[in-house]
Amino acid sequence: MPADIPAESFRCGVVALIGRPNVGKSTLLNHLVGQKISITAPRPQTTRDQILGVFTSPQGQILFLDTPGIHLGYRRLNRHLLRATRGALDSADLGILVVESMVWTPADAEALRWLQQRDLPLMAVVNKVDRVSPKERLLPFLQTLSGRADFRAIVPLSARRQQDAEALAAAIVPQLPEGPARFPEDQVTDRQMRFLAAEAVREQIFRQLGAELPYDTAVAIEKYQVTEDGRHEIEATIYCRRPGQKAILLGEGGQRLKLIGSRARESIRQQTGARVWLGLWVKEREDWDQHHGLLHELGYGS
Repeated sequence: MPADIPAESFRCGVVALIGRPNVGKSTLLNHLVGQKISITAPRPQTTRDQILGVFTSPQGQILFLDTPGIHLGYRRLNRHLLRATRGALDSADLGILVVESMVWTPADAEALRWLQQRDLPLMAVVNKVDRVSPKERLLPFLQTLSGRADFRAIVPLSARRQQDAEALAAAIVPQLPEGPARFPEDQVTDRQMRFLAAEAVREQIFRQLGAELPYDTAVAIEKYQVTEDGRHEIEATIYCRRPGQKAILLGEGGQRLKLIGSRARESIRQQTGARVWLGLWVKEREDWDQHHGLLHELGYGS
């Protein structure tokens, strides 16, 4: 915190970003913190864990929690995803409902219901407004949204525009409790590179493969070490359920796996600013999302 700002005027708090899948929560978080810490892909439900992003300004520090959203189902992994979302809400000082402009679905209503159950102060973000033309079409949607809950503010924006993300942060800080910063001003997440490396691989699986296959996969980091000359050496295993899925992941002559690896390696290089070696292997295990020990190794808890 800058020395010329009195401690009592500085604000710091936890903000939970909640919304149905694919409304742009992860894109928004990445632009808010100025670094890619949450994976994005043109498919719903890519986020599987609670991601903390730290935004610091002279006025305050916002601890953003990007959540997996509302996942239904009874598999062990689905239960973990729901716990991650509940945990974010239980620790939050402010809840933000993220919706897509001109769209309201039962999943949006369910996300709002989760927020209202916690009796949190609320804000709403209406994303993808750059797709609405003319802008006057947006006004009835905003008016209807304002009647759905007692929002302290409704902020229309495009998550891909840095200036919009900064304007949202400026609107959030006054809503937070007074208090000192909890993280150094140059820190943007509490996640270690081991986690971010696994997410980089998983993002490329989503981007390079279609249909349902990415949802049947998981990535485990078997080794992560930094050599004396600063190179990051990583070994990772991609788990899938069936032999046919393994063949798809490998591709003809292993070319698809090489592409996934090269794109993920470049993403990790950009995050670390260092040389990266990444080794990928594919293993078939039908029940990976039902196995307690393996889920723990994958970082999904119990």
